[in-house]
Amino acid sequence: MQRTDYVKKKKRRTFLRRFSLLAITALTAVLTMFGALRLYAQMTGAPSLSVPKASVFLDKDGKQIGDRFSAERRYWVDLDEISPFLVDAVVATEDRNFYKHNGFDYRRIAGAVLKDIKARRKAEGASTITQQYARNLYLTHTKSWKRKINEALYAYRMEVFYDKDVILEGYLNTVYFDHGMYGVEAASQFYFGKPAKDLTLEESAVIVAIAKGPSIYSPIDNPENSKKRKELVLSSMVAEGYITERQADRAKAEQIALKSREWAGAKRVAPYFLDEVWKEAEEILTAKGRHAAEGGWVIRTTLNPHHQQTAEEVITKWMPESELQVGFMSIEPETGSITSLVGGVDYTTSPFNRVTQAKRQPGSAMKPILYAAALENGFNPLTFLSTEKTIFTYDDGRSTYEPKNVNGKFADHPISLAQALAISDNIFAVKTLEEVGYKNFQQMAERLGIETKFQNSPAIALGTTEATLLEMTNAFNRIAAGGVEVEPTAIVSIADADGKTVYERPKKKGKQIISEQDAFVMTHLLTGMFDPVFNDYTSATGLSMRQKQTRPYAAKSGTTISDQYLIGFTPSLTAGVWTGFDAGKQLTDPQDQGATKKIWINFMEEVHSGRKPEPFIPPEGVNGVIVDVETGGLAVAECERQRLVYVKEKDMPQKLCTDKTLQEQRVGDNEDGSFNLFPFSFFD
Repeated sequence: MQRTDYVKKKKRRTFLRRFSLLAITALTAVLTMFGALRLYAQMTGAPSLSVPKASVFLDKDGKQIGDRFSAERRYWVDLDEISPFLVDAVVATEDRNFYKHNGFDYRRIAGAVLKDIKARRKAEGASTITQQYARNLYLTHTKSWKRKINEALYAYRMEVFYDKDVILEGYLNTVYFDHGMYGVEAASQFYFGKPAKDLTLEESAVIVAIAKGPSIYSPIDNPENSKKRKELVLSSMVAEGYITERQADRAKAEQIALKSREWAGAKRVAPYFLDEVWKEAEEILTAKGRHAAEGGWVIRTTLNPHHQQTAEEVITKWMPESELQVGFMSIEPETGSITSLVGGVDYTTSPFNRVTQAKRQPGSAMKPILYAAALENGFNPLTFLSTEKTIFTYDDGRSTYEPKNVNGKFADHPISLAQALAISDNIFAVKTLEEVGYKNFQQMAERLGIETKFQNSPAIALGTTEATLLEMTNAFNRIAAGGVEVEPTAIVSIADADGKTVYERPKKKGKQIISEQDAFVMTHLLTGMFDPVFNDYTSATGLSMRQKQTRPYAAKSGTTISDQYLIGFTPSLTAGVWTGFDAGKQLTDPQDQGATKKIWINFMEEVHSGRKPEPFIPPEGVNGVIVDVETGGLAVAECERQRLVYVKEKDMPQKLCTDKTLQEQRVGDNEDGSFNLFPFSFFD
């Protein structure tokens, strides 16, 4: 009996020693494992949490007008910009112990392992939010033990180096919600047409339900599955104490109003404009030492939605059903802000931007640049030149050039610069170039932003040098700005994914590139194309638009055999339009030829509608004087064709229109002067 007790005690002691040794060994192994895991985490450091983020474009008022993303449409938002309902729903459904564990829920893992063993395959998931986030960032969704181990290692490193809220925020911004939407903000905008911060309880439950299986629980493709999963999410929230039974019942009964059709049907706003915005942003960010590829940029643009919509509408209305193409833009003289831009008839069929990429001959739209140079070199609006048929020689007499006017006629008598510009006389322009010189013309063009090098040929006076519509409209805009070097821009500011402003448009004024006086004199000269008082052997070129005109415009048209231009401005807005064929086909159809002016005048009238007409205000050193159009002399009652002209003080006329020395300047028959005067009040 005693020996039996002794044997039992000895066995018990042996068992206890062995158990203790085993326990110590196991504990040591566990501690070693965790120590090694900690050492591994410290050595490898914090894993990067960066993911592709869509960059967002805003119009001038801060409304989103588009986005740009590399592979995943994702709008990153902070945790406090997400509805609390959605945050609670995710934790309750996906990982109720999220704020308690260190990346792993051991009880769920143990249960999942048992089920996997019974099924003899990887069947049951037990991933925490941290593990799911790690998988979204670094791994595939293939079910394997290798992937699971890597997932665990990444999750542990994330828990070591990042706060719980950082992990939860990242998870909510990386989950896939079907239909190309990544993250809760993109999902919220797609399914419900609202930001994630405004989601209701039932809407939050629908979105969280999708995360379990995007293709299975999409409310669009599988509404019944979505409804059942939504109810499960709400029940989980009740079980975890986030909401009451009453709230859950009300949310379960609530009908969901999806907005995905509106998203699918929404047309991308101003696609040509947004392409240019991105190019400009790339240049700005590179200069700042940043890379556009980082994504997540919030780019506030200069786009005026009313201007853009109006431009698109008038183009749709007036462009004929032919192969005719169009380029259109508007820009503010004071700031250089591009308020609208249309680079072609249809972006989906041709993203080629005819505003910024197409170089075409502007024709007579180039004449204001020539005459701006002339004003600096002794010319004024009352400079008269004879304009009969002329053959010009150049290239040291080796070449000749014989310009013609559009209707094949000539004035056969001297006309003023003011009249020559209004009726677009070609002989006057070429003679002006001879007087001014190629160098002065080239330099003026460069100052006004036209980068093309001119050939030494008389034809360049008539706009045979190719330029983009952007260059030409910018040149007119600098005249509208009073001769200030205003740079065209499509961007107001850029903020990065963290909300930090990395760029803001400078507010400093540009340098004076032509005198304010010459800029104004040229501006007023450009009002002449709408005034029938200048009619001669041909009409002022803007009379077809006059019937629709309700305010003063300064503008110039340009016509070649294959291109139509019209660029002009009010004191607050410049607009330019080009029409033509991409392949250089000639313009012969009257509908094709008439589109440019119709588009321009309709746009300008619509965007200025309801606003008081803005006068062009002369600066100091410029005086207005009413003159006789035929002679350039001071007008009296006997001279019927009278017009208000602005000149610099030194150029004020000194003789009356009845002075015989002025009368003798004209050769040939005079017009009868029966035309109505353009309302002087427009130009006071």
